[in-house]
Amino acid sequence: MALKKTGALIVIGRKSSLDLFTEADEILKAQISAELLETIFFKNTPLHDGAVLIEGDIILAARCPLPVTDQVALPPHFGMRHRAAVGMSEHSDALIVVVSEESGFITVVDTGEIRENITPNELRNILLMEKIW
Repeated sequence: MALKKTGALIVIGRKSSLDLFTEADEILKAQISAELLETIFFKNTPLHDGAVLIEGDIILAARCPLPVTDQVALPPHFGMRHRAAVGMSEHSDALIVVVSEESGFITVVDTGEIRENITPNELRNILLMEKIW
């Protein structure tokens, strides 16, 4: 998605449940696959706005609105996806991945810590270290 500049907001649950954030969203309970994530975030699909919530190896829901941070000291290039990622990290122990549709840059937010411009390989290593995939 980064190479194609497909915007994405992916919330990967850890210990705390993400059920609280699935109200009024599209419940999927589908097996994770790259193809499904690419389809969900394809610009012309009705599910591409909002976040995808993942618990274990299941895509729990899509098109999920997230709490947006009140922080004012974020970089000026951060859009709503990034602000929602930071907000979600303030309300859960989830790992949040953002792909910018403007630049294709990948950002990971973890307990308020923001790591910008990471490579797909670095993201893979983060996910492997977390034993997420």
